[in-house]
Amino acid sequence: MKVAVIGGGAAGFFAAIQASGPEREVTLFEKTPKLLSKVKVSGGGRCNVTHQPMEISKLIKNYPRGEKFLKKVFHHFSIQDTFEWFESRGVSLKIESDGRVFPVSDSSETIMDCLQREAEKSGVKILVSTGIKELNPTASGYELITEKGVFRADAVVISTGGHPKSEGYFFLKSLNHNIVDPIPSLFTFNTPEEPIRDLMGISVPEGLVKIEGTKLNYRGPILITHWGISGPAVLKLSAFGAEWLHEHQYQAKAIVNWNAALGENDYIDQLTNYGKVHPNRKVHSHPLFNIPSRLWEHFCERSGIVDGNVYGNLPKKLLNRLVQNLFCYILQVKGKTTFKEEFVTAGGISLDEVDPETMQSKFHPKLYFAGEVLNIDGITGGFNFQAAWSTGFLAGKSIKETTL
Repeated sequence: MKVAVIGGGAAGFFAAIQASGPEREVTLFEKTPKLLSKVKVSGGGRCNVTHQPMEISKLIKNYPRGEKFLKKVFHHFSIQDTFEWFESRGVSLKIESDGRVFPVSDSSETIMDCLQREAEKSGVKILVSTGIKELNPTASGYELITEKGVFRADAVVISTGGHPKSEGYFFLKSLNHNIVDPIPSLFTFNTPEEPIRDLMGISVPEGLVKIEGTKLNYRGPILITHWGISGPAVLKLSAFGAEWLHEHQYQAKAIVNWNAALGENDYIDQLTNYGKVHPNRKVHSHPLFNIPSRLWEHFCERSGIVDGNVYGNLPKKLLNRLVQNLFCYILQVKGKTTFKEEFVTAGGISLDEVDPETMQSKFHPKLYFAGEVLNIDGITGGFNFQAAWSTGFLAGKSIKETTL
């Protein structure tokens, strides 16, 4: 049996390795000269392999698109299975305080080496710089027209990843699958007219970001950058708000609470009590609520608080302005910045047309899909890779079971 896997990323490698075995000749096609390019840059070059183990019912809540579909997939290959797969092959993993999982080596090369070693051991043939121009069903299987000739396969796994534009799926047109138009997910908010950009590099550990006029909100670390705001809270919000933000051309008002543990009255009460205990302390030079000093000074200036104001006799009007800046800081969002190396898209092959128990096309026998080519995307934290491992494994397992 000849098996073709199209795409040399995380899902493609997992599918190829799992599909390999006696009587199966597996060839992996990668259109670029580089393999596992997203694995290499993930997590700043450390590779965020997955997330700490959690129940499937909680795990699926981290996928803005694909929740119901993945519920079935994860029963076949879970986060625990990912741990066991890598650790049984000599890759030690560690769970960081925020739940993200990395190799103990802190190097994505460890993951890449493991996958390439397993593929070689399994007899997977790898062809780089070999893009697919056409994929055509035939009476006996599939014909792959590539830049280096024509290949024939009995079974095909499509794991080409997400594409920023619909044209990226051009070679699938003969299959008549519905492609959900891709739109960006996981991006930062540009705030070109906001002075807060001058504080680039400053972060808070647990803020809350909302989009005005919607129910969209997310809490987590917030990072101020030279183009606006970023960090896990913003990236996760962008994923769940991807469709709304796209429809509104990335023009919105973001409302920030810089300490998500506190409500408006909490800020008022704590500022008032602090003024009673430390009446002579200058507001400017004594930041509260775990707010970095430069950011605190910015809030004071925006509130009209001058260097001479002390906590003990801070006018109520100025105190209320300070609370508004802490609890309800409004930023005008105008545009986005997408990570070019790590871009994630919402969109791809419609999940209605794929069997979540096998990853097989409902239209074509022995045609399988895995990874971000599907209309699946997760928030930051290792969830996109977990979907890739799980769907890739299941596609490969399904091919293997057809020849047992």
